[in-house]
Amino acid sequence: MDSTRPVRALIRGLQALAVLNRRNGATVSEVTSEIRLPRTTTYRILETLSEAGYVYRDPADDRYRLTLMVRSLAEGFDDEAWITEIARPCINDLCRDIVWPVTLLSPSGTSMLIRDTTDHASPLAVERFYAGFRLPLLMSASGRVYLAFCQPQQRDALLDILSRSTREEDRLARSRPELEKILEEAREQGYATNVRNRRICEEVAMSVPVLVEERVLAAVTVRFAANAVPLPLAVERFVPKLHETARIIRQRFSEAHGKAQSSASWTTTCASASNPTARASSPMG
Repeated sequence: MDSTRPVRALIRGLQALAVLNRRNGATVSEVTSEIRLPRTTTYRILETLSEAGYVYRDPADDRYRLTLMVRSLAEGFDDEAWITEIARPCINDLCRDIVWPVTLLSPSGTSMLIRDTTDHASPLAVERFYAGFRLPLLMSASGRVYLAFCQPQQRDALLDILSRSTREEDRLARSRPELEKILEEAREQGYATNVRNRRICEEVAMSVPVLVEERVLAAVTVRFAANAVPLPLAVERFVPKLHETARIIRQRFSEAHGKAQSSASWTTTCASASNPTARASSPMG
């Protein structure tokens, strides 16, 4: 009977993982409060999970978060995981290099959703945006580059919706020839731009796509003052670095996604191999 007794340490570790998943990351104190264990015990559990590769401590806020390894057990690849583990270091590196603020956005309905940004770290960010802020598709560089490189069926469906909108920021959808010219130019150049009038000067946003196979995973955007960096100079200085950042994100995403799928497949295979009943009931059995 002793062999069937539960392993309490394993149960506590799973409870900690559940807290991190439910809270989308948590501090030692928050996990301690949830699973009702001494702080030192909770810390050891989290550090053990970290050593095993299932969680990591985010130096930005000291919160422990799930890694791709643990999320692959559910045969899924979570957006938050790839953004914090893959995209964030890449846009932080780019921001340190060019100083101007860099933002990662992904499509969400008929808008572009800011997933992460270096606005807080860039001394040149005139206006600070935050994760969760939405930008209109047609009046943002990221939205234009997404429409330029997404699949035609997706583009047509979105433009059909936007053409029936009465919002000023969607007006361009009703001028299809003008819009098609903008999108074709973005495809030829490999990037899209948008200019906003500010009180002091014009702010230019320049965006490139992160392409995974034929899917636009996200867009990487830099914002800069037009009077500080003329557009020809920005094209020369920023576009190659934006494309390199997008390439690194794409490569790391593809590698991590492949590992996640392999891990999930291996877990399924092991479970099947250890379950004679499952094998017997399998159509291939």
